[in-house]
Amino acid sequence: MQICLSDSWGGLEMAPGRVAAALRRHDWEVHGLALAGTHVADSFQAAGAETLVFRSRGRALTSVFRILRYLKRNDIRILHAHKSSDMRIAALLSSLSPDLRLFFTDHMGVKKPKKDPYHRWAYAKACRVFSISRATYEWNRQALPVRPDQLTQLYYGIDLAPYDGGLAPGRRRAIRQSLGLDDSVVAIALPGRVSASKGHRIWVDALDRLQGMEALPPWRGVVIGQASGSDAEPGGFLEQLKTRVRRAGLTDRVSFAGFRSDLPHCLQAVEIACIPSAKEAFGLSVIESMAAGCAVVGSSSGAIPELVDVDRGRTADPHDPDAWALALAELVGDAGLRQRLGMQASAWVRPRFGIDQHVRSLIDYYTGG
Repeated sequence: MQICLSDSWGGLEMAPGRVAAALRRHDWEVHGLALAGTHVADSFQAAGAETLVFRSRGRALTSVFRILRYLKRNDIRILHAHKSSDMRIAALLSSLSPDLRLFFTDHMGVKKPKKDPYHRWAYAKACRVFSISRATYEWNRQALPVRPDQLTQLYYGIDLAPYDGGLAPGRRRAIRQSLGLDDSVVAIALPGRVSASKGHRIWVDALDRLQGMEALPPWRGVVIGQASGSDAEPGGFLEQLKTRVRRAGLTDRVSFAGFRSDLPHCLQAVEIACIPSAKEAFGLSVIESMAAGCAVVGSSSGAIPELVDVDRGRTADPHDPDAWALALAELVGDAGLRQRLGMQASAWVRPRFGIDQHVRSLIDYYTGG
């Protein structure tokens, strides 16, 4: 059973459904535990995983004996939690049924120590804790109450199939039009959840500086992703971001595409992808953009430098819009460089970050590690 009781929709929330689908391709029976009406629940169901849903985390916690009966009825022996708050219910289930094997993927990286009695009890129930990058492994090694043999660094994987074969010219043109782009412009995309933590402000500030640079080909920016929760409410971050775009005089240069279920094709239809978040625990959007053949500009902090080097893209200080503008100007102005970086990035990602490779590693841990 993959457990993710989150009402948001970002890289953390996308991962369990992708893992569920890949496990099913490897002939595993997979179940999901999620909140009702969320993208997470939808992703489990789309993966073909029977899904147990609750209206709230509190309701799930008070229904622990119902969940336990469900586990026994379906002969479920492995629990895999994906959100730190899910460890409460996962560890409790493991305590009530000691034959369950509990795994936890930390998708965020823990920097503040969590070694109080509750966390010692909860993490003691885990057979293994996965860190999704070298950066988060080091953070977790210091902050979590786990033994060295419990903690493993395991990169994400993505489904590479949607990136195979490229896009037919007509399809590419149609996608670009749906993103507010025409064929004459260099498209600068920012994919991912729209949130203050994802660096959208620095991106807009960099585009503001870019529009003042002369002798560049025409370009346009596009935000691909949606806001959720308070970020999507009136006065929330999305509205603030659109105000920032308007005040910078970028209204005609920046479009907001919202959530796209065809993100791999959207990324194949743009030239440059930006991931400006300052504290990225891994960088799922980085890998997706690289697989699509984009020229990537990522932050020079968090885990992104593990993925992006000068042969596969560019990095810039996530607090320095001038550095971002210079990196973008280099790529906007040089089509050959963009193409070379994109091709090298795609070739590097494919043998390393496939979802089936990730899941084969998980299966080894599930069955014996």
